[in-house]
Amino acid sequence: MHRVFRRGLGLAFALSWPIGSALADPPFIPWSAILPGLTTTYEPTSANVCQSGQLACVDAVIAEMTTRFNALESTCHHAALFALTYLRTTEEYKAAVVEPGFFSDPAFINHQDANFAKQYFDAWDAYHGGNPAAAPRAWQIAFRASQTKQVNGTGSILLGMSAHVNRDLPFVLEAIGLVKPDGTSRKPDHDQVNVFLNRVVEPLFDEAAARYDPIVDDTQFEGSPLDEAALLQLLVLWRELAWRNAEALVSAPTPQARALVAAQIEQTAAIEANLIVVATSYSPLSLQQALAELTGLPVDPARFLQALADRNSNLLSGVLGTLLTPGATLRDRYCASHG
Repeated sequence: MHRVFRRGLGLAFALSWPIGSALADPPFIPWSAILPGLTTTYEPTSANVCQSGQLACVDAVIAEMTTRFNALESTCHHAALFALTYLRTTEEYKAAVVEPGFFSDPAFINHQDANFAKQYFDAWDAYHGGNPAAAPRAWQIAFRASQTKQVNGTGSILLGMSAHVNRDLPFVLEAIGLVKPDGTSRKPDHDQVNVFLNRVVEPLFDEAAARYDPIVDDTQFEGSPLDEAALLQLLVLWRELAWRNAEALVSAPTPQARALVAAQIEQTAAIEANLIVVATSYSPLSLQQALAELTGLPVDPARFLQALADRNSNLLSGVLGTLLTPGATLRDRYCASHG
């Protein structure tokens, strides 16, 4: 598929991606040393670099993401695509956070970045460490899909993004706070994230296509081809909903009311995950599993039908493989020779 936004950077871009703005390597700060003392309370005077929002915390997050990504990339694991997505996004975040005036409160956003990443790390470690039920439902669906090679490259990216934004982000925003000490809203900084996301989406798709799946942005999703511009708009929508869900959590008048909001967030994220699986599933078995899970959830019938229509379009266009070679096999072969 011809893409207007493609610059043809390919693998050369991947090899030259800048990590942050410092010329020298940042000091190594092991994530495991930060984790025990990291709380959702922002404390500028804390010795914990993530609780106090120091730039060294972002370096620690990137180092942890890099370690995890390298282990996945070396075996062409299907989870590598989202791991790459999150790593490149965080690298671009570091470049943005040191721009004067980009964020009104950079240290607080660094603190948020660490707590947000911890949600992903914790879910991954629970699922792959022998306790999958401890991971949120949306993450269980995403991890299962990558582990058993259920969905195409676009599906891998979308499942991770959806679980992290639709499920994790509202709870992180609630926990760290929606307002500054002076009572003003932190929403402008939340929206500013969309600016650097716009910077990272196009080169990310180029790198993902060059290294892992050449048709990563040819997938039909929600009624249109999911190119760079469409993915950004979807992500912006999800982030706006996450903020509104965080407001609902914060404003819940009783613990029981908050529990209902929390359950709705979990349910909606699980619905979104299953719809993604339906639209991007390689095999009929994976499709049937997702459909079975959706029958127990109050999914919008129109979105359900659209996901089925998207899968039919993806089959016809060869995005989910060919009659002779399964799509997961094609993806694995491509990664082995290009990754």
